[in-house]
Amino acid sequence: MLPPEWPDLAARYGGTSWLTIEHCGCDRARLLLDGRAFREIESNCWDPARRMTECDACAVGAQVLSTVPVMFMYQQPATHALELHRFLNDHLATVVHANPTRFTALGCVPMQEPDLACRELERCVLELGMRGVQIGSNIASVNLDDRRFFPFFRRCAELDVGVFIHPWNMFGQSELPKYWLPWLVGMPAETARAACALMMGGVLERLPTLRVCLAHGGGSLPFTIGRIEHGFTERPDLCAVDCDVSPRQQLARFYFDTLVHDAAALRYLIALAGTDRLALGSDYPFPLGERRPGELIRSLQLPQIEATRLLRGTALEFLGLPELPSV
Repeated sequence: MLPPEWPDLAARYGGTSWLTIEHCGCDRARLLLDGRAFREIESNCWDPARRMTECDACAVGAQVLSTVPVMFMYQQPATHALELHRFLNDHLATVVHANPTRFTALGCVPMQEPDLACRELERCVLELGMRGVQIGSNIASVNLDDRRFFPFFRRCAELDVGVFIHPWNMFGQSELPKYWLPWLVGMPAETARAACALMMGGVLERLPTLRVCLAHGGGSLPFTIGRIEHGFTERPDLCAVDCDVSPRQQLARFYFDTLVHDAAALRYLIALAGTDRLALGSDYPFPLGERRPGELIRSLQLPQIEATRLLRGTALEFLGLPELPSV
């Protein structure tokens, strides 16, 4: 979710790669990146009333809100990005507080400066009441196991909040623009990159209570874990240099969302990770999302207790919530 408008930080600070919004009427708007069209959006991206109407139509009782990953702005000076993040977080908190039975939210933080990220994390959790944060799969091309980021993950564990990792700044984004390949192929690889960094870098091993959820069913990770494990075993001189716990063993530490668009893939993910680690993901309101959230889960005709776990229970556990109020 985005606010209907936000400060023009390009005008204030200069530089490039700031996102702006241009409303076109008829409940539509364009997101502009350096003045060029980036994406068209509809009012369900900023209007809570329309969101609730569309959720009702799909039997969605409550929704977890987060910003659009292009708003991470890790490439900007941290203090400039922080101004935008605070604005976005305040907006999400306002939406949640006005509709507490329908929404909860994940904050965003300037990961390029971990001290500032920790401070904004604390504000999100302790002042705004958020139960987690959304971060990118890399921080301006730096992997998540970089020692600079460990204090941030440690603080997340101390505050008992979840970390949702969404791919961005994907492999091949500039080299392979045709056929939407950065989104179709690069995003899954990016998520696996982030997961391997956390596993092989020892972040998960050093922080046993840290909760991490991977977007889009973990991307390519679940389907390449055999290859990753084999490489870890056969070339420990390359793979086991920072952590000697196998990736397959650490796989159980992750939560995954269910946005895989394929029934066979979801069955495999259930067999690999178990229903207690899988939460409904919708990617609403964008084209790569599920048109009717939960439809793929329901198509498997799972036992009711397992379906309920996928549709709500795992998300509540990841957020550290015993139960949301009844709608």
